[in-house]
Amino acid sequence: MSGDAYTVVGAGAIGGTIAHSLARAGHPVTVVDSDAEHVAAIRAHGLTVDHGGGRFAAVRVSAFTPGEFDAGDPESGGDGDSHRGLVAPRRLSRVLLAVKAQATGDAMRWIAPRLGPDGYVVSVQNGFNEALIAEHVGPERTVAAFVNIFADVTGPGVVRDGGPGAFVVGEPGGAPVSPRVRSLVEDLQAWGPALATDNVEGYLWAKAGFGAMLAATSLADAAMADLIDRHREAMYAAVHEVFAVAEAKGVRLEPFDAFEAQAFRKGTPPGVRESATDRLTAWLRTQSKDRSGIWRDIAVRRRPVEVTTHYATVFEEAERAGIATPVLRAVIGGLRELERDPGGMSEARLNELDRLASSPNPPHAAGTSAAPGSGAGTGAEGEAGAGGEAGTSATSGRDADVPDAAPGGLPTAPRLGGPEARAVQKWLEEHREEMVSDLAAYTAQGSSSDDPAELHTCLEWLRGWLDESLGAPGSAGITEERLPRADAGDIVVRRYPASGPEPSAGSGGASGSTALPVLLLAHYDTVWPTGTLLEWPFRREDETISGPGVFDMKAGLVQAVWALRALDALGLPRPACTLMLNGDEETGSLASSDAIVAEAARSRAALVFEAAADGAVKTARKGVGLFRLTVDGVEAHAGLDPTAGASAIQEAAHQVLRLGSLSDHAAGTTVNVGVLHGGTRSNVTAGQAVADFDIRVASTAEQKRIETALSAVSPVDPRTNVTVTGEWNRPVFERTPEVALLYGLARACAEPLGLDLRETSVGGASDGNFVLAAGVPVLDGLGAVGAGAHSRTEHTTVSGMTERAALTAGVLAAFTG
Repeated sequence: MSGDAYTVVGAGAIGGTIAHSLARAGHPVTVVDSDAEHVAAIRAHGLTVDHGGGRFAAVRVSAFTPGEFDAGDPESGGDGDSHRGLVAPRRLSRVLLAVKAQATGDAMRWIAPRLGPDGYVVSVQNGFNEALIAEHVGPERTVAAFVNIFADVTGPGVVRDGGPGAFVVGEPGGAPVSPRVRSLVEDLQAWGPALATDNVEGYLWAKAGFGAMLAATSLADAAMADLIDRHREAMYAAVHEVFAVAEAKGVRLEPFDAFEAQAFRKGTPPGVRESATDRLTAWLRTQSKDRSGIWRDIAVRRRPVEVTTHYATVFEEAERAGIATPVLRAVIGGLRELERDPGGMSEARLNELDRLASSPNPPHAAGTSAAPGSGAGTGAEGEAGAGGEAGTSATSGRDADVPDAAPGGLPTAPRLGGPEARAVQKWLEEHREEMVSDLAAYTAQGSSSDDPAELHTCLEWLRGWLDESLGAPGSAGITEERLPRADAGDIVVRRYPASGPEPSAGSGGASGSTALPVLLLAHYDTVWPTGTLLEWPFRREDETISGPGVFDMKAGLVQAVWALRALDALGLPRPACTLMLNGDEETGSLASSDAIVAEAARSRAALVFEAAADGAVKTARKGVGLFRLTVDGVEAHAGLDPTAGASAIQEAAHQVLRLGSLSDHAAGTTVNVGVLHGGTRSNVTAGQAVADFDIRVASTAEQKRIETALSAVSPVDPRTNVTVTGEWNRPVFERTPEVALLYGLARACAEPLGLDLRETSVGGASDGNFVLAAGVPVLDGLGAVGAGAHSRTEHTTVSGMTERAALTAGVLAAFTG
């Protein structure tokens, strides 16, 4: 064997899975487990992973009980020849601790005297165990990890593979990624896509929310996904309690697997939360395990569960912050009852928990427990819930204590006077060449929507540029949150604190709205394929700048950053701002829309730096739907038996004409069948035809009309079958009173700059559509002045960059007045 040696303490589901992967990759692995039968089976037959379908894989590892470890060559259990010559390491170096949370103290008392001076212990456990580990070996020899692996021990020496999971490693306390973490993550690629991070806490608290859901499902004997689906109220309430504690600690929650933590935070629109839950339960149904390890410990193994231990940290922190946790305490109380009497499992417990979650008067004291069976509700823990506190309606648009972004909460007049506004414009004019240089460097970073490597490189450049331009995370109150996306560019969220006074109630802002930031939205992906820069690089000719993406929308981001720089340089006030960058807007924002809406829900308003429309800001955009018509016909020989078939193509032709007739240009509705194909050969009556079509609507009334028409589609030829699939990719962006107010504000901010700012409605959509549909006011089209989006004529202007940056600075400053 070659590679670093590892000792895995606790060879159960998680420890066994990791040990197996490392051993298969050639690393010397020693497992230590207190289950003598399990250890003996590993010695005799190897550590075995059951991949399902009769596929088993075994590897040889050294295996010991703790008592045998110091003896070196065990003399008991198993086939003597199978373990002869096994020698335990004299000193432990890389220890992966995978015991149950409640066994951490005993395990560390065993590990500490055997750990070498340069060794370290990695907690690959559930819960928050790093502090206890550090008590025994010191923080410098403690490494944190987040593991979400749906494996299970099915017999002595055998672990059932749980399918893909998540594994994230980092130094405790948010310290930068260290060389030992990088080395460890590199070795763990043998398991799968392990990641290094400086925010392990964000993953651990997110998992605590998810774990609350799984714990709640263990109160009944049914599939996890089904119980989460049927008891969403309880699930959301339990997760909200966990996340309220996390937010009080300043933890940035991280998504993992199919659990989108941000979608379950308080204030998230119900539609976003429900959609995220739908995706979560759909993913759970693909897993080989349909019940949690907590359920198995109670129902099958009849042993105490660890969840009652690792939520102790949550309760301690909740009491310290004065946060009530009645639903989560009820869950834990119910599990303790089931430890004593597993026969008490019942979905009635979850029904009671639903009632507790929706009760208008739940227990309020942070330390109060709703005892299961007491009438206050039985224990059921849920996972990540932004569903609000108990008593909040799951159908309300927002939680009761989250302020609405209504006209009363928006500024109605500029904060900067004429001289100040012109001073900003003058400062930007003095720095115009630096702005152009920034745009040139940004444009030189290719960022095709369908090239993950290029998107990653571009995003890393952007992060460094933002550090230099506005300050790095960790300085001056700036924070960063990175949301990884498997099939798209990652999302980066930078939060910048306010400078100068913010409005108080009665000064143009609604009470409570002062704490909410302004969201600045920009995407860094472009439609241009990788390699375009080689034949069409950034080019400046006097006032005009051209190149791939300069208009849509790289200049817009440069302008936004320089607007913030101008306010700071001149000592002018600006509000707290959240800059959000996504890498899949040009392909529909499928991987980022939920995160955008979740962030918007915590914002006063959103400014979108998409390009202007001939200089005008965009106060209305059409909703976009992408649909497919599928026609199934009856194949036959076109010459020998022409009447036997039913042509799918002919039917599709009828349907395409019907679809086209749905267009209503006066109402702003267009239906375009852009792709039509079908059949196999010219002498065969077509058995299938497919038409892909794009629908644009300018109002929700038109959207409903189209939906009604699509649901009523029926075949002309009854021998064929016609189906329509697809969805609305972006909702309608209508000119609401809030949007009109923001336009009026921008127009007033433009006047002292000598600009006559116009507004317009456009057929294209942006991420602003998602934000406005969530009830948050939007001002769109603040980006580049130019033309030619998605074409080789794409260009912007230098004067437009300085003008729009000055306008943006004025609008932002207004949010402080």
